[in-house]
Parts: sequence; structure tokens; C-alpha cells
Amino acid sequence: MTLSPTLTTAACTLQDIARPSGGFAMLAVDQREALRNMFTAAGAKAPVSDQTLTDFKVLATQIVSPYASGVLVDQQFSYDAVLAANAVDPSCALIVAADDFLPGNGIPVDSVQIDRAIDPAALRAAGVKALKLLVLWRSDESAEQRTEMVAEFGALCRGAGLLSIIEPVVRPPRRGAAFDREAAILAAATELGNTGADLYKGEMPYGAQANDKTLFDACRRLDGELNMPWVILSSGVDADIFGKAVRIAVSAGASGFLSGRAVWASVVGAADPATMLRDVSVPRLKRLGEVVDEALAAR
Repeated sequence: MTLSPTLTTAACTLQDIARPSGGFAMLAVDQREALRNMFTAAGAKAPVSDQTLTDFKVLATQIVSPYASGVLVDQQFSYDAVLAANAVDPSCALIVAADDFLPGNGIPVDSVQIDRAIDPAALRAAGVKALKLLVLWRSDESAEQRTEMVAEFGALCRGAGLLSIIEPVVRPPRRGAAFDREAAILAAATELGNTGADLYKGEMPYGAQANDKTLFDACRRLDGELNMPWVILSSGVDADIFGKAVRIAVSAGASGFLSGRAVWASVVGAADPATMLRDVSVPRLKRLGEVVDEALAAR
């Protein structure tokens, strides 16, 4: 299949992936080798099979998606299985990762490109509302190549009537130069925050490990660089304080979150994951959605 930008139906809007408040409370189950590593760390017998990953993703989608405004799945392990199981609640929008992770240097995601195996028009016809693209940001790599990839991704989404979500994640320079994570997060927003994407999925400053004023001020600076709505991700933030991160980010200008680990990481490897998802992940996601609504109403 080719990535042909052919409009087949009416374009999706941000309201399609939002709560009634206009905020976003979205679930991510698109983790790939990172999830396999999480199972290993939780004590699963190696090698962790692809089916183990698929089964967990489908189960999490079935149990948690009724409480999410959107659910992000990957093509490799979950899209077909989620559709076959009819796992996405009708109230929840389906979002598909359109990024192809390239391993290298001992890590599972060393670089990223657009997944050339996907067909945006076919996904839109199947009911998908948005595509997501991870963008790795390094200060010593080409800004032009990043912006060109994001521009192509946006055009492909628009051509199929899909929303475009970009996820810039900062990494240390390849050449070993000093790395200031907070400055890099802001620089990535400056570079990619006016690229015409529909939604920006950003990292929480300081991993939420700072006082409220410091976090609020950092989020305000981030908001000032973004010419599009934005949400935070939970990677790098302790689950116990992710609610605080959401509240501060939204009060500073964000519109919600797109999170996996803060919702279900503690369930990975559990003897009874279905019960854990119902007893732990569902209440957690429901409360996070309420935090989004409360923070939006207080702005």
C-alpha cells in the first residue's frame, strides 16, 4: 500500500477526539518494544511474545476505552486485533500511530520515519479519526529534515480527512554535547509548534518533579511557542503525580493528555490484568479526565 493523500470523506475535527468540555483525555497503547521491555522488567519469562503484547493492548482497549476520548494504537501489534475484537468503545475515537521506529545504538527507537505501509484513506474509511507521528528532536540533527517530515505527515493526514498529531520527544545530541532537557523541550516546540499539525503531544517539563510555580511557568513558556492545541504525555512522569502534571499543564494552556504508562504501567505483568485494569486503570483515567475538565473550567 502507498501513502496516497486522497480525500474520501468529510474531514475529522478535534471535537471528534475530545471530551464534551473540549479537553482531551486520551489513552495510548501504541508502545512497541518499550512494552515488551516492561513485561520483562515485571518478571515475564523471556522472550516476551508478540501475542503477549497484542493481548494486553486489546484487553486494555476493551476495558479502558469507554472512559477515554481517544485511544492510540499501533499498526504492528494492535490495530487489526483491536478492530477484530471490536475493542474500541463507540464513545472513544480511534487514533493510529503512523511512525516507523528504527532501532540502533542499543535502543529500540533510535530514529523515526513515516510508516510507508499505512494507507491513510483506508484507515479513515475504517473509522480512524487521527494519525500520530513521533518526532525525535536532537540539537545536532537536521531541523529541515524534521520539519519536512512533519509537513509531509500533515499533508497525508489532510488528504485523507484525518487529524494530525505530532509527538516531539527530545534526546541528547549524538555527538555527546551537553544536554539541557528543559531547553530542548522548548526548542522543539519553537521549531515544530507552527507546522500546521492539529495537535501537539509534548513532554511535561521537569517530569513534573518541581514546585508548582516552576512547572506552571515552564508550561506557560511552552504554550507561548505553540500555535496549535497541545496535550502532555506521561512517559518520564511518575504515575502518582501525573494528575498534578495534567492540572498544572492545562491551567497553563494545555488541553489535556495522551497517556499510556500513567494509566496502565502498574498492570503490566499482573496475574489478573483484567481485574487490575478495572480496579486501577479505569478509576485513574476517569479522575484524570475530571482533572482536565476542572482545570479548563478554572482558566
